[in-house]
Amino acid sequence: GRGRPRVRHVPNVTSVAAHTMLEGTKWRQVSWRKGTKGRLTARFAAIRVRIADGAPQRIGSAGAQHMPGEEAWLVGEHRSNGERKYYLSNLPTETPIKVLAGAIKARWICEQAHQQLKEELGLDHFEGRSWTGLHRHALMSMMAYAFLQSRRLAQAGRKKKSLRTATATQSASSAPGHS
Repeated sequence: GRGRPRVRHVPNVTSVAAHTMLEGTKWRQVSWRKGTKGRLTARFAAIRVRIADGAPQRIGSAGAQHMPGEEAWLVGEHRSNGERKYYLSNLPTETPIKVLAGAIKARWICEQAHQQLKEELGLDHFEGRSWTGLHRHALMSMMAYAFLQSRRLAQAGRKKKSLRTATATQSASSAPGHS
């Protein structure tokens, strides 16, 4: 090439473990949705970091280190059983921690849906050879899943409604002045 060679800027900071980076951060109790046994909650902390995913570079005695890449969220989770998990997210800088936690926890719901699609609706039974056939099969499986899910939600709504009606009826009949 022509001209002066590009100068590579060498970072003067070595990589740091996720748990070390979050040590001085405030941990907050966050609830992301209602489960079968009540609200699902855990303690979360989040900071913006630059991930070392750039080009490798030799830095002194530390050996090959990767250059800083794009900025992202480093999210830590302390579960009630003592387990600790760490996640990276590329959501915007102004994203609140509750939204970060919700996005992280949405993965479980997606995995459940995928498992049901495979086990109950035959998503993994396709044996054709064409791309359009695979798409058609996947579409039909997802339509069946959407129909079943709408029926499940409607049934759950009817149960809640009948429970509320029964409770209201019982409360009115046991009110003072009624015999």
